[in-house]
Amino acid sequence: MPREVIRVAVVGVSHPPGNKWAKRVVRPSALMAELPALDTGALMSEQGDVRTYYMGDHAVVLHSGETRHYIDNLRAMRPSLWVSCDGDEVRLVTADPYEGEAMASDPERVVEALAMPRAVAARIEAFIEAHHVHEEFHKRKRVPAKSQHDPRAPRVLSDNEKWVQTRGKAGLPPKGAG
Repeated sequence: MPREVIRVAVVGVSHPPGNKWAKRVVRPSALMAELPALDTGALMSEQGDVRTYYMGDHAVVLHSGETRHYIDNLRAMRPSLWVSCDGDEVRLVTADPYEGEAMASDPERVVEALAMPRAVAARIEAFIEAHHVHEEFHKRKRVPAKSQHDPRAPRVLSDNEKWVQTRGKAGLPPKGAG
């Protein structure tokens, strides 16, 4: 199964904690297609109490079986890459919107949908062009039953097979039935 790996740089922002019991957390805030010559965790800028960090370069792995998902992503109003973090460490970056949505259901993780850089979008489009296989949707059609004994035949119960509804322990017939 063909696949391709695209490297992207993740930039994170850290705001001061909201109270004395909270700690400072770095959240992904932007992606870069060009990889800077920085070490992971390097401070990129500081404006007051807001700090910007380089969270490292990470792989976006494209699989040929998921090209339909990538097409859905690129057709969206804002094509995105989903960045999943455990604490201050990036665990996964994906272009599959459905995988990103599934990761967001974990309350222990920080998942951010960040704008996809144009260079990355161009590479994903090229991957789709090379590996996408269009699958036609075929709706199944019911095949009519040929005989009464065919398992697909509709079942019509005889009077003695029907369930008889009674009232209470006395076994009286339903109200209004007699």
